[in-house]
Parts: sequence; structure tokens; C-alpha cells
Amino acid sequence: MAKTQKKTASATRRVVIVGGVRTPFQKAFGPFMAMDTIALGVAAVRGLLQRTAVAHDAIDAIVWGGVILPSGAPNVGREIALDLGLPASVEARTVTRACASGLQAITDAAASIALGELEVAIAGGSDSTSNARIELPQGLVHKLAPVAMSKKSGPLDYLKAVASLSPKRDLVPRKPEIAERTTGEVMGQAAERMAVRNGISREAQDRFAATSHHRAAAAIASGRFDREVVPVTTPRGKTVTTDGLVRADTSEARLAKLRPAFRKDGTLTAGNSSPLTDGAAAVLLMSEEKALALGLTPLAVLETWAYVGVDPADQLLIGPALAIPKALDRAGLTLADMDRVDLHEAFAAQVLSVTQALASDAFARERLGRDGAVGVVDEAKLNVHGGSVSIGHPFGATGARMVATMAHELAATDAQRAVLGICAAGGLGAAAVLSAWESVK
Repeated sequence: MAKTQKKTASATRRVVIVGGVRTPFQKAFGPFMAMDTIALGVAAVRGLLQRTAVAHDAIDAIVWGGVILPSGAPNVGREIALDLGLPASVEARTVTRACASGLQAITDAAASIALGELEVAIAGGSDSTSNARIELPQGLVHKLAPVAMSKKSGPLDYLKAVASLSPKRDLVPRKPEIAERTTGEVMGQAAERMAVRNGISREAQDRFAATSHHRAAAAIASGRFDREVVPVTTPRGKTVTTDGLVRADTSEARLAKLRPAFRKDGTLTAGNSSPLTDGAAAVLLMSEEKALALGLTPLAVLETWAYVGVDPADQLLIGPALAIPKALDRAGLTLADMDRVDLHEAFAAQVLSVTQALASDAFARERLGRDGAVGVVDEAKLNVHGGSVSIGHPFGATGARMVATMAHELAATDAQRAVLGICAAGGLGAAAVLSAWESVK
């Protein structure tokens, strides 16, 4: 294997993944509705500590990713450490990079380990869409807040403020939407434009979505996910042991019957898009020396990573097509060297647009400054256990889920290398390269 670690933050020390788990992923407003993002994170980290049996006093830090952060406790990582009763010395921080937040947490922790700032870290992410706050209309806040905050306000002042309110503009809460601040588009609308621009048909999207469900269902049925999914008992006493969104019996024919979700004549539906999801995922990272000193066998090595930005008004979710070659270059590897390719499935149309771009000579010349395409992604190597369309997408957790799944995959099979790619709001792209530990000893 090419030794090019001098190009990365891991020049000093190799960073290994020792363990990786996640909660079952559940539909928003389902079994996990009474659990906020902190509670879900606690469940994942507790499961990780139990599975790896690492001593609590060996942990230096928790680095956590999240998107829907609680206003009263935005440093979710620290709250997880405190709720679990970890030593007070376990410092923590919380990072956010939209849908790539879980991966950002992992690479932040890895960089600190590589530089010798940490020895052992837990990194991951969580989100509870069920507990996303519905904000009051700004008109209501602007008209009532000055009255409520003034000590001089009396009943007449309140009556005047109430009388000035418009029932439609000031009293009806807005439906929460994941819209780009710069363009006003929701992600689904941007993905619709990508589908049209790249010629991604409805049939191709539904075929991809059906495959995602079938592969995830096969992973569940075979026990493949047992290594990473930890059971969660809800406050209501229900124990959840498996993912709740995967549909083994779905088909292209069934998916074809669904109506467009974002545009009347569009091709994106609820069936070929990732659903709103609650869940958490966590991984245990160490320097290789520390893992061996503790008698632990690593699952995989986190080799390199890369983050990029693209114009949100152009192709909002094309970022992985730029981040993947950047991460591969840093590792001294090519797409052809990869035994597994794991792409976040925000939408089937987005994944198919990314793989098309990777295989395009024109894209390589125009966007990457290369003479030829990055490469064709073999469908047999792509998202071998399904992805976000079928399993679900808790925004802050997905990156950590992908790392955990691929680390276990490399440890349990003869696959030697994997590359991950994630698109994120704001026109961001992320990628990471993992290698099987045995292959780099």
C-alpha cells in the first residue's frame, strides 16, 4: 500500500477506529419521540462503552456532531459525558457541518489524536427531528417581546400589542423546512434540478431506492448490523432493537406509484428520498500505539479526509464528486483501489448525479482540472448494505453511521479499502478514506 501519510495530519501517528455503534434509526415522531438528541447520544455512547469495554478514565474527549442543537444545551458532547457519569476531566465539544457533522466530529477527533493532543476519543453525532423546535413567527416576537421585557408595561400595553397582531402573519408558526438561506430552495428542489440537469430518470431513482432497501433488509436479516446496532429502551419502556424504516418488500413498481414530493411534475418522491429520522452513532478512536497498549484490536485505520464547498445555486449536492478525489489523492490512491464506496443517500438522484460526475471526463476537466474521469463506481461495491434512503438520516449521525458500518465491513470481510462521500447543506461535500487495519500493520 502506498505510504503517503506525510501529506496528512496523521504524519505523526496513525489513527485507528476501535469500535463503532449506532442506535436503531427510527422514523421521526416514532418510538424515539420522547428522546432528544442528548438522550439518543447517551444511548449510542453507552452502547459503545459496553461493546468495547474501554475504561472510562481512559477517555480524553468526546467530539460530537449535530444539526438540530438544543437551545439550552448546544454542547451536546459535554452533556453526554455528564449524563453518563464519565470523569469530569473528559472534555467535549460539539461541531456542526450540516449532514456531514458526524464525519466532521470524527475527523476533528482524529486530527487531535494524530497531533498528540488526545490519545482516546469518542466521536459521533445525533439528531432528533421529532424534537426540532417550531419557532414563533418573528412578527409575534417583535411585537410582544418589548412589552414583555419592559418593567413599565401594564395591561393596556399588552392589549395594544395583542390588537396589533395579524392572525395569519404573526400567530401561525411556519412549517420547519431545510431551505438554503442563500437560494431559498429546499434540498429536494435542488435535487430536482440536479436530476433534470444530469438526465437522471424517475425509473433510475426508484431502481436505486429499491436496491437500497433490499440491501439494508439483507444486512438486517443476515445479522450484519448486529455488530453495530445497540438496543435502546425508551422512557416509555419500549426496547427498540432494529431499524424501523427499511422495507424488504418494496419494489420499483411500488415506488413508481408514489407522487412527486417537491415539484408537481418532478421525479423525487418520499420513496427515493431520505426520510426524517431520529438516531445516533458513535465511534471509538485512538492512536494505534494506545490501542495496542490497551490490548484492543482496531477495526480500521482512518487514512485521510477532505472537505469542499460548491456554489449552492449550481449543483447543491454535488460536493462528494469533488471531495472524494481530493481524499483519494491525499491517500495516494485511486477510485479503482477502493473495495467499497459508501455514499450518503440524501436522494437517489443526488447519488446518481455524483457517480455520473465521477465517471465524466468533462466534469474532471472542468471542475477538477484533470485530464480524465476519477472513475466508474462499480454498483456491486456501492452502498453494499443500503444507505440513508432506506436506513434513514438523522442529520448529525449519518457520517458516524457510515464510518462505523465501513469499519466493521473492513474488519469482517476481505475488503481492504473504502471511501465515503457525503453531501451537505450549504453546498458542502465531505469524504474520507478507510483501510483495513491488518492491511497496514
